[in-house]
Amino acid sequence: MSGGVDSSVAAARLVEAGHEVVGVTMKLWGGESDTGCCSVSDVDDARRVAQQLGIDHLVFNFGDDFARDVVGPYVAAHAAGSTPNPCIECNRHLKFDRLTRRARALGFDAVATGHHARIAPRPDGAPGLARGADRAKDQSYVVHVLVEDGLDRILFPVGDSTKVGVRAEAARLGLRTAAKPDSQDVCFISSTGGRRTFLGDRIPLRAGTVVDTAGRPVGTVPAVELVTIGQRKGLGLPGGGAPRYVVDVDVAGGVVTVGDAADLLTDRVRVAGWAWSSAGAPTGPVLVQVSAHAAPRAARIDGDDVVFEVPARRVAPGQAVVVYDPTDTWVLGGATVA
Repeated sequence: MSGGVDSSVAAARLVEAGHEVVGVTMKLWGGESDTGCCSVSDVDDARRVAQQLGIDHLVFNFGDDFARDVVGPYVAAHAAGSTPNPCIECNRHLKFDRLTRRARALGFDAVATGHHARIAPRPDGAPGLARGADRAKDQSYVVHVLVEDGLDRILFPVGDSTKVGVRAEAARLGLRTAAKPDSQDVCFISSTGGRRTFLGDRIPLRAGTVVDTAGRPVGTVPAVELVTIGQRKGLGLPGGGAPRYVVDVDVAGGVVTVGDAADLLTDRVRVAGWAWSSAGAPTGPVLVQVSAHAAPRAARIDGDDVVFEVPARRVAPGQAVVVYDPTDTWVLGGATVA
């Protein structure tokens, strides 16, 4: 229970269905936090909802695991010029590994979360991970790590519902989280300090030279570690011309290359660490999603390359590429851009 409306309603539905339910909130981040799902107020909201539902509420302190498996790699990735997705790593290492192992050790049958995703039989009869019913709130991208293993002990009670329906149900039940806004930001990055302060306290941030695709200097950036592929704003470039985007980041050399929209296009992206469902790697056309809110792109898989049917914008190293079947329903696998 993160303290949000989705996990609140997920718990309420399990109670209504007659399950023996215990609410659990993970204490992950002990530093400054005023965003995301790690604040003191979120823990309090989860506890009070549990009281409303008449269930026990526990807090598991997984701060050391979070620092090692999420925060540390996040900092290291930026230092190397990658753009990581810490929410995916939190799901991979904390929610669907550390928490599920703790639950199993304590004798629980399953872990349920408020994610908008579904677990249901695929066309071949095997259990599969599918998009949530509310496509605008679908979170199958960030939980794609489950596709390889672990579906048998996970429940997504709100995955068949719309977000509007979930809020209406929470209001009907009188849950204190019914109108609570969705969490949008990385929980350990404060809204006041931002990435620059967070990373600057942990690694040296170095100024970089901005060059065009011909190698001519056109400006500077105060911290090359904060620049990502596709970025347009915050580069300190003079206005008046066509928009320019980051097409390459060389942290070691302190150089950021910018170009026009056409320079961002590519027909393929190299990935590492494929994880596939039991159906294995697809051999035909697929759809791929390259960020939590991106539209799917038609593609095919060629070994460690994702080949786009139509040239598309480059994807920053460190981001996840998640593969869906041609109907855009089932998660087939995923990997990280290399």
